[in-house]
Amino acid sequence: MSLDLNLEDFLRWRFSRRTALKAGVGAALSSQALLLQDLAIVPQRTALAASFSDIQFDIGRFLTQAPSVFNDGGGNVTAQFGPIFTMIAPARLTRNPVRADQTTLNNALNQIEAIYSAAPSGILIAAVAYGLPYFNRLNQTVVRAQVPKLASNTNRLVLEESPVFPTDVGAPGVTKDRFNNRVQIETNDLFFELRSDSTFILNDVLTWLQGSNSLNGKQIASPAFNGLVQFATPRLMFGQMGMPRRVADSAAQSNPTLYEFHTRMNHISSMNMGFVDQQSNASAAAGDVIFASTGAGAGQTTARPGDYFDNGSFAHLSHDIEDLYQFYALPNQDNRHPDGEPFTERVMYMFRANQLGTTHGLPNEGNTDQFTDGGGPSFLNNVFQGNNSVMNEARDSRGTFAPGNQTQDATFTGLGRIGHVAGLQRFGRTSSGAPLHIRNDGPGFDPMDVGSFQLFPGGQTIAAGSNQFKLQFLVFMPSAELFRQMRVGVAAQDLVSQFGVDGDDNGLERFVTATRRQNFLVPPRRHRSFPLLELQ
Repeated sequence: MSLDLNLEDFLRWRFSRRTALKAGVGAALSSQALLLQDLAIVPQRTALAASFSDIQFDIGRFLTQAPSVFNDGGGNVTAQFGPIFTMIAPARLTRNPVRADQTTLNNALNQIEAIYSAAPSGILIAAVAYGLPYFNRLNQTVVRAQVPKLASNTNRLVLEESPVFPTDVGAPGVTKDRFNNRVQIETNDLFFELRSDSTFILNDVLTWLQGSNSLNGKQIASPAFNGLVQFATPRLMFGQMGMPRRVADSAAQSNPTLYEFHTRMNHISSMNMGFVDQQSNASAAAGDVIFASTGAGAGQTTARPGDYFDNGSFAHLSHDIEDLYQFYALPNQDNRHPDGEPFTERVMYMFRANQLGTTHGLPNEGNTDQFTDGGGPSFLNNVFQGNNSVMNEARDSRGTFAPGNQTQDATFTGLGRIGHVAGLQRFGRTSSGAPLHIRNDGPGFDPMDVGSFQLFPGGQTIAAGSNQFKLQFLVFMPSAELFRQMRVGVAAQDLVSQFGVDGDDNGLERFVTATRRQNFLVPPRRHRSFPLLELQ
C-alpha cells in the first residue's frame, strides 16, 4: 500500500513547496517528490541510540533493518536496504569561504541533527563532499600537504577530476541509440547527501539551508551564508523493493506509449534493470574505502591514522539516463537489435556468460516467458571468479559453455561476451575478492537532461523534458585513480578490440548515457564543514 498523507504532512508539504519555489528548486522537488513518496511503502522504524562515526557515510549503525536473506527463485541472496530516499544536492560557492563560514555550516549541520533524529524516519547526513573547484580556492601548499597522495605515485593526489570515459558520449566515435548527451564534467564546489524515508523531510532540510527559516515545523533561522552557497538542481533517488515497477506502472497509466516496457520490469527488484544491487557481500566495509584503511583498501594511499583526512574517502557522482526501451526490447521491436532482449541476454549483460557451477554459464536461465515481469528472478548472487574472469569470457577460447565444457573460457552463446559485474571486478576487488567500493547509487525518475528522442526507428518522436528512469550513481572508493581504472575496466574497450567482441554484447555500456560526472573528496565527519580553512 502507498503512504497516506495526513493533514500535518499535507500542510508541511504545501509550505515546503512554496518555500522551495521561492528558493528556486521547487520544479525539481515538488510534484516529483510527492509522486515518489506516494508510491513508497514506508515502514515503521524506531530510531537507534547510536553514536556518529567519523566516517561520514558509515550509517549502518542507524539502520534498524539488518541484512536479510532473499530468494525469488534465483537462490539465497543476502541484501540490506537503507533509507528509501536519497537526495544529492550539489552547490557552488559565490566566493572563497572564510572561517566564519566554516562555523556557520558546522552549526547548521549540527542544528539539523538536533531537530531530526539520526534515523531513516528522520534524516541522515550521509556525506558533505568537496570537489576540486573548492580545493582550488584554498592555499595550495596546505592542500598539497594535507590531501593524501597515491601510494603508487606520490606526485598525484587521491582527488583528481573525472575524465570523459571511453563509452561516454563525447569520447571518440561514441553514440547511443536514444540519449546522446555529451557528458558534462561538472564544477560544483560541494554536494550534500541527505537520506530519509520521507521526501518531505529532505525537502524541509534543503529549503531550510536555502533560507526558509523553518525546520520541522519550528521557526528556526536558516544559516547566514550571506549568499555564499548557490544550490544546483538536486537529484532524488529511491531504493526500495518493487518501487521501480510501481513508478513505471503509475507513469504508464497516464502515458502507456511512453512507458510501454513497464510490464517487463520485475515487480520485486529495487533497481530499474531488474537485478537487485544492494547485496551485502558486493559492498566493502566503510573502513576498507577510507584513505587510511587498514583493511582491504590498505596501501592505496599515503594517509595514516591521525592524518587530517584519515577517515575520508574519494567519491564519484554521475547522472545517468537508462535506455529501458532498448534494455527491455521485444523481438522485432527495434530493427537495430531485431532479436530483442530476453532474460538470458539481460542476465549476461548484467553479470556474465561463463559462471562456473551452472549448466550453461548463466547465473539463472529465467522463466519460460522471458519478458513478462522481468522474465526471471531479481535476486542473483554477485559471484567473484577472479579479476580476469571477464577476459576469459571476452576471449571465449572454448566456444559454448555446456555439460562437458563448463569452463570460464566458454560462454552461453559461444561468442565473446563482457558482463558488467565481471568487468567491475577487474579493478573493483582485490585478488582475494574483497570489494574496494561502496555504492550509494539508486534509481531516479525525472526529466533532467532528457532531450527529444525517437521511441523506435520510424516511430513516435518524444519531446524534450519527459520523465525517464535514471541511475543516480554515487560510489565511495580510496582514490580517483582506482575509480578511473574500474570505470575504464568495465567499459572494456581493450577487450572489445583485442577479442573482437560485438559492441552489442559489451555489458551495460550501450544502455546507459552518463550526462554529468564529477569527482569529490569526502572528509572525515570532524572536518565535514569547509575543510582546511582553519589551516589557511
